[in-house]
Amino acid sequence: MNGWKKAGRGAKARLAGTFDPQEAAVLRGLVAEIRQMLAGRSADNPADELAVLTGMRTGPSTRPDDRVLARLLPDFSTDDADLSAGMRSLHEPELIEAKDAAAVLMLDTLPEAGGRVELTPDQADSWLTALNDVRLALGTALDVSEDMPEDLPIDDPRAAHLGVYHWLTYVQDSLVQARMQVRG
Repeated sequence: MNGWKKAGRGAKARLAGTFDPQEAAVLRGLVAEIRQMLAGRSADNPADELAVLTGMRTGPSTRPDDRVLARLLPDFSTDDADLSAGMRSLHEPELIEAKDAAAVLMLDTLPEAGGRVELTPDQADSWLTALNDVRLALGTALDVSEDMPEDLPIDDPRAAHLGVYHWLTYVQDSLVQARMQVRG
C-alpha cells in the first residue's frame, strides 16, 4: 500500500488505494478476529425476556473482562459507575452492531487477493472505524504506549506484530488525510 489518494472530482470523488495480496490477507484476518470477538460478546449476553417482548435490545451492564475487548467497548462514563452500567446495557448492542457493519463493509470492499480499493466518502468512514478497531485491539494486545520504542529487540515476541501495528497506523493516517480532501 502506497497510501490513499483522491480519485475523481465533486460528487464522483472517491478514495483509492491498492493492497498487495499479503496486506489484504493480514487486514482481512485481523478484521475477522475483531468480528469474532464482538460476536462472542453478543453471544454471551443472556436472553432478556423484556427485550423479547418489547423488541428493545439490551446488553450487559458490566465491562468485558478481556482487556482487548474492553478497549473496543470502553465505559460510557468514568465519573459514575451506575450511569456507565446503564449506558452500557442500553447502547452496547448498537455499538457492536455499528462496529460489525463497518468490518463487514471493509471485508466486502477489500479484494481477497488484494488489488485496488475505491471507496465513497461514507465507505471510507466505515473503513476508518474498522481500521481504528483493529489498531486499538492490536495495540492493546502488544501493550503499545507512548514510551514504547519504535522497534523492539528481535527476540521480543511482539517485534513482528509491532510492524503490523505501524503499518495499520500508516494506512489509517493516509486514509484520514485523503478523506479530508473529499466532501461528503
